[in-house]
Amino acid sequence: MQREQLADFLRRRREAIRPAEVGIADSPRRRTSGLRREEVALLAGMSVDYVVRLEQGRSSQPSTQLLGALARALRLTDDERSHLFHLAGHQPPPAEGVARLARAGLVRLLDLVGDTPAMVLSDLSEVLAQNRMSILLAGDHTGLTGDRRYVAYRTFTDPTIRDLHGPEEWRRHARQQVADLRAVAGRRAGDPTVTGLIERLRAASDDFRRLWAEHEVAVRRADRKTFRHPRVGRITMDCETLVTPDLGQLLLVLTPADAESRERLELLRVLGVEEFPAGVPH
Repeated sequence: MQREQLADFLRRRREAIRPAEVGIADSPRRRTSGLRREEVALLAGMSVDYVVRLEQGRSSQPSTQLLGALARALRLTDDERSHLFHLAGHQPPPAEGVARLARAGLVRLLDLVGDTPAMVLSDLSEVLAQNRMSILLAGDHTGLTGDRRYVAYRTFTDPTIRDLHGPEEWRRHARQQVADLRAVAGRRAGDPTVTGLIERLRAASDDFRRLWAEHEVAVRRADRKTFRHPRVGRITMDCETLVTPDLGQLLLVLTPADAESRERLELLRVLGVEEFPAGVPH
């Protein structure tokens, strides 16, 4: 671990970011040109004290999870992220692991859409990053581990998903998940990550096995989804999907489908400001 170099790199990256790039309001009275340490800590989900010790070269070796969080908070490019891992004494994540870190450009878009719920997903439906309104609407899914990190896996194995969307919408959503996964399996033929997930789903769910056997293929680009939120009731959202050129990651943006949903989403935003709830299970 190269403590002094790591400290210098983190400090310079923090000072190079404009607050507006991460959704923080700037002000003429602001004395720092970049982010404050407490802002980095908030964005990365770690203590301010640890950020201070990192920048002063006094910290213990950060874990790969902490490094990934710092890379997202500081909006690092792929090359900068690899450099960060090397300075901290870790090998950069292999190909699969890199894909599980949201691309810096997509994370910046999460900030730019403001109070519109949005999230970054991998092509295997793992939620890589969310903005705050997405968390208030659907819960925080970025910390899930194992197969539960895949939306497709939770769709077929978690009964709360059916309760959240209702039986009819669940069936439509499940069919879309399978058709999308079939398209990914075609693009990534022979990839053990993909084939392993499919086999575990086949073993865990009769519904998945039945739908998989139908061999439907479709890449999701637009959709409509209804959330049964425990605090504000039903919210119907139109879902627009923007994909990266290699189809490896996508940005999902959710906008209210009608006036009633718009009002309930605004109410949820206000309630969230007051109480900072954890969100609903998904």
